[in-house]
Amino acid sequence: MLVVLALSLPVQAGEDQIVIATASATGVYHITGQAFCRLIDVPCHARPSEGSVANLHNVRNGDVPIALAQSDQQYYAVEGQEGFADVGPDDSLRALFSVHSEPFTLVVRREAGILGFDDLEQRAVNIGNPGSGQRATMLQLMAARGWTLDNFALVNELPADQQSLELCHGNIDAMVYTVGHPDLSIRQAVDLCNAALVGVEGDFVEALVDEAPYYSLAEIPAGLYYDDQPEVQTFGVRATVVASEATDADQVYTLVAAVFDNFERFTDFHPAYSVLKPERMLKDGLSAPLHEGALRYYREQGWIEDANHEANDAIEETATD
Repeated sequence: MLVVLALSLPVQAGEDQIVIATASATGVYHITGQAFCRLIDVPCHARPSEGSVANLHNVRNGDVPIALAQSDQQYYAVEGQEGFADVGPDDSLRALFSVHSEPFTLVVRREAGILGFDDLEQRAVNIGNPGSGQRATMLQLMAARGWTLDNFALVNELPADQQSLELCHGNIDAMVYTVGHPDLSIRQAVDLCNAALVGVEGDFVEALVDEAPYYSLAEIPAGLYYDDQPEVQTFGVRATVVASEATDADQVYTLVAAVFDNFERFTDFHPAYSVLKPERMLKDGLSAPLHEGALRYYREQGWIEDANHEANDAIEETATD
């Protein structure tokens, strides 16, 4: 069952409030942040943001204590690569757990005749706003293909909550989104202008997946958005929850305990969570060390075996309300 979460946000976070930076207010990241807050008994605020890259910079700078970020961007922040090359490795970044998978999704106007990624050449494409994970992933995919922005006739940089209308107005031929499914922005494009989902496949995609530890091949189930939608083959990352080493350990413990102590309730908030398993969430997509507040909870549960923070494969899968 999909639970609709109200967008009731305080204007300013209080000193004792748990603040979680998310992404676009229409995306699954924001639903995830709201779901966390619904499970927590203390004041909690899911704050919309520009996305993964911006979130990781803000966590590093102390502007936000907890945030969601794509697994690839978490890796880059830890290593000081890509969008974090100028600031260097973030030794203070800590992981809490990973959440849903996020397939890289290509959505097109049906009349544009786009049947695959290569058909985007000399088309008008929205690659995502600066600071967003979708833009960062798109740029890496383009590099794997040997493309630059000059390969497109027009490049738009709209955030996720605006791109579907731009597509429906005919101002762009395609939009890309790294997101959990089903997603409201993609649903909007399908419902308003009969948009279609297209696979992202090829040798360059497989090479990218082989080279990057944070990517894996992925698929979007058939019929998820429209009756004749086939299963879509693509690749993707995972959504992860991160914090600074300086983030209060009690706040982190409260969040982690709220999610795993109420696991069945959490997975009811969105279909993207339905396949989650606690034992995988402690390992998949995590490049940064675990935060001490998260470690405290995992040790109490017997889920962490030793000082190397290795997850115990015998984690119980029966977390309940």
